[in-house]
Parts: sequence; structure tokens; C-alpha cells
Amino acid sequence: MDPILALAFGMHSHKGVYAVLLGSGISRSAAIPTGWELVVDLIRKLAAMKGETCDPDPEAWFQTTFGEAPSYSLLLKKIARSPAERQQLLRSYFEPSAAETESEAGTKAPTSAHHALAALAKTGHVRVILTTNFDRLMERALEAAGVSHSVISTPSGIDGALPLTHAPCTVVKLHGDYLDARIKNTPEELAKYDKRVDRLLDRVFDEFGLVVCGWSAGWDEALRGALERCKSRRFTTYWTTCGDPSDSARRLITQRAAQVIPIRGADEFFRELHQKITALTALDPPHPLSARTAVATMKRLLSEDRHRIELHDLVLGEVERVMEATTDTLMPVSGSVPSTPTEIVRRMGQYEAITSILRDLIVTGCYWGNQSQEYLWTSAIERLSNRPVTGGVAFWSELRRYPALLVFYAAGIAALKAMNMGAFRALVLEPRLRSRRDDRTSSAVEKLNAMNIIDQDTGRQILPGAAQRHTPFNDHLFDQLREPLRTHLPSDEEYELAFDRFEYFVALLCVDQRLTDGSEGAWAPIGRFGWRDSWRESPEVFEKVGEEARAAGNDWPPVRAGLFASIERFEQVAAVVASNTSRRGWR
Repeated sequence: MDPILALAFGMHSHKGVYAVLLGSGISRSAAIPTGWELVVDLIRKLAAMKGETCDPDPEAWFQTTFGEAPSYSLLLKKIARSPAERQQLLRSYFEPSAAETESEAGTKAPTSAHHALAALAKTGHVRVILTTNFDRLMERALEAAGVSHSVISTPSGIDGALPLTHAPCTVVKLHGDYLDARIKNTPEELAKYDKRVDRLLDRVFDEFGLVVCGWSAGWDEALRGALERCKSRRFTTYWTTCGDPSDSARRLITQRAAQVIPIRGADEFFRELHQKITALTALDPPHPLSARTAVATMKRLLSEDRHRIELHDLVLGEVERVMEATTDTLMPVSGSVPSTPTEIVRRMGQYEAITSILRDLIVTGCYWGNQSQEYLWTSAIERLSNRPVTGGVAFWSELRRYPALLVFYAAGIAALKAMNMGAFRALVLEPRLRSRRDDRTSSAVEKLNAMNIIDQDTGRQILPGAAQRHTPFNDHLFDQLREPLRTHLPSDEEYELAFDRFEYFVALLCVDQRLTDGSEGAWAPIGRFGWRDSWRESPEVFEKVGEEARAAGNDWPPVRAGLFASIERFEQVAAVVASNTSRRGWR
């Protein structure tokens, strides 16, 4: 197995058991200097202050001039005497200045790697981050992601810290923080750690798996020693490399039986790792208790108008969770056309898992809700459907509306079953969906039908066992929504008729919209109902709906709800749908 896939599976299956060890390589793209680069630059500044040049060997110049080896703390004392002066000097190395050129370049700011790690910390996949870096980029990325975290940058900080297994996220700065003159930098300083740091490292390397990125293992003798001391192999060590590892790194890789992951850079590695773990998480069905709790909460909030704010936050908050889980970063629409059915079916499975709680909430709302709550269903469909168009492969762009289609179908079926025609009308007619090509908008009933997402020919090619099916994608939706709607439709026969009824109404209303707009050839999206082998002998959905309409006349609930202008209008569009059905839906 590809090592990064194995790592993604491991981190997904064992949340929080992999610690991350970061070296200076992770901050390289942010233009942050390494510890030794900082020392060398400080020596050059000191030489300039004395009117001398220290090149080509700044370290030797310092040794000759001052009679001792250069160190971070010693240089700071000589260049900046007061604490305020030192802070100002050091900020210029580690924090972005107000200069436009630096701000525009994005230097000295958290990189994609830092942000991806922070995202993994937010979901609990990473809880311990060890770093040899002095900068605060990791902390800033965690703050931006809203991750509660603690920072240990001195041995004394270990004494009062929460145990690593109980803290949400802990950043251990092994060599200190840039604003603390006690940071470790020289070979002598890096040769030995305080006993408290050694004990902490012994625990981490014994109890956690390890992901190493951006660390060469060349200078840090005490850190190498801590890894060499650990003989246990509870979890795998993964070691990323850009090019050939150093001799020191190679010895540690062998000693720990580490899996090597060749990478082009830390940014790309952590982005890909985050995407793979997110994809695996999306395929996990939500815990049944969380879904049941959400539905129980929904029922309570629907019952009284005084809960309208909580209801709004519950529904639209879940919509935003779905949006965050299906961004272009996590589910890209750019790149190449999908090359295998497996790739498409996997993406569909992710959408199905991610939307399951939202689908159940809106099903409950459309079954039990009242008129004052209908704007929620409209808002949800619009939000899910109208992502900004950012280019990319047309197929992936169209598939982005699959979450909206799942919610649309499930909620529409539930509303029709409950005869909640106000909720049904709100779902199918009120959301305005933007065209992918221009500024025009259309109703959900015109845009959110199965054939607009995956056409029948494509469905036959990609869906398992669908090669001989007339409506493969509609059949897939039928299978996907069976269990979620079982509470409201316990009988399989009842469910099939309700599904057909929904698709029949979608076809009727689509024709009605096109006739109203003056479109020629009012084509209807024919679903499963139009392809029954026994349709000519037993056209259940046609007969049942037609009988209801003729018996009630203009008092028929769909007419009273404004779905059709009159019973005569219904008869007109029903005739067009019947005509389309007799041609077996082909156009």
C-alpha cells in the first residue's frame, strides 16, 4: 500500500495516537530562518556595527573577535541590550512586517502545511505536535482554526501541563520560543536536554506513533538520542523525505523500522494527508445516536415558535457543516475527467455520508413543520446548490449538486407523504438555482432532477449492476433513500409508490414551468415511474393521482397550495407527461 494511504488509514482509525515531529523544513516556504541562519545573520549585524566584515566565515570571525563560540543568547546581549530592543529585533525574523511587499508575498505566515495540520488537530486526528522551530506559525494556524491548545516551550512548562492524553492539542517547542533567549541553537546546546524534556519525549515516542516532516536529524543530538532510546513499536513511524535522507536520518529510519514517504514539500504532503483523512471520515456513517439526537432535537424545536432561533441555527448550521466538508479543497472539481467508475462512486458515497444528518433533519421538518419554517428548507436547497462556479471539470461541477438532490428527494417524498403541501411547494418552486453558464436562475424542480446530475448513459457505465437499467441514477436514489425514509414509510410497497409519486410531481411541475415560460416542446424528466414493465396494465401513480385530482377538483390540495393554477392546468400538464412517458422518456 502507498505509505501515505497507510498513514491516512492509521490516523483515521486511531484518532490522536500519532504525534507529529516538525523540523525547519515545514517553515521554509514561509521564509522563516533556521536557528543557525539566525545566528549567522546576527553575527553579520554585529560585524557591521563594528565596521568590519565577517565573511566568508562568520563563526570563525566571532570566535577570533570575542574569544568564544557564538551563541544565540550571547549575540542578543551584544546587539540589543534591553528586552524591548531584543523583541523588536527578533520580530523582524519571525513576524510579518507592515511592508506591502512582504505582506503580499505571504511570508512569515502559516503555510498550507500548518493550516492542514491545524485542521487535523481540530478533528482530533493530531493532538501532539513536537517542533524544533522557534517561530509561532503552528500556534497561529491553530488559533485561526479555533483549536484550543497549550504550548510547552521550556522544561518548567512541562511541570504544570495537562497530560498529553487529556489535552485537546499540545505544541512542544523542544528548542524554545524565539522571544526567549534560552532557545537551543548551538551543537553544545542541542547535545543534551533537561531531564524533564527527556522524560516527556520518552513517553511520546513510546506511547504514540510518529510522523516526521522537515527534520534532517543532522544537528539535534539530544533529539536523536531520545528516538534511539525508545525500543517499543506500538505504532508505526512515518518519515517524509525530500530527496535522499541524511546519514543520521537513515540510521533512525532503520532503527525504528520507519516507513519512508517521498514528498515534494511539506505543504503538498500535509494537504494530501488532510484530504485523504477527510475522505475516509466522509465515508463513515454518522453514529446512529448522533442522528437520532439531531432528529429528536428537531422535533422538539418544531413544536413551538419560541424555539425558532434554535431551529434556524440547528438546520442552517448543519448546512454549513456540509458546505465545509465538501469544499473544492476537500473535493476538488479541477484536474482530470474521472477515469474510473470507482472514483465517481466513491465521491458519491462521500456526499451521501456527509449529508445524512442534514437530510434527516429536513425530512423531519417537511413532515412535521408549518408555514413559518418553510424558509429553512428553501434556504438549505439554495445554499447547497449555488456554490460559486470556479471552473474545473464539468462532470465534477455538476456532481456538486448531488448533496442538494439527496436532500430534495428525501424531503419532497416526506412532505408528499404527510400531505404537507406548503412545505412541498417551498421545496420545489421557491429555491432559485443559478445557471452554471450565465446569470439566469431556475426553480429547484427544473434543475434538481436526476438526469441533470448524472445522465442515464453515464449512470449505466458507472453504477454497479446498472448496465441494463432504464433509469440507473433514479434507481440508485431509490435504494439510497429507502432506510432513511423507513420511519415514515415502513412498507416497501408504500415507499415505492411514494417515490414514484414524488418523481411524477417533479415531472408535472417541470412541464408546468416550461409551458409558463413559453418553452417549446415541454419535455418532462421521466423517472422510475415511467419505466415499469407493467405500467400499461397497472399505472398506479398515474391513476391514483388522477383520481384524487378529479374527485377534489379545485379543492385538491396541490391546487390549493398553488402547485397548479387550476385542475384544468393539472390535466393539461398530465397529458404532456403521459405523452413523454409513452415515448419512454427518450429525447
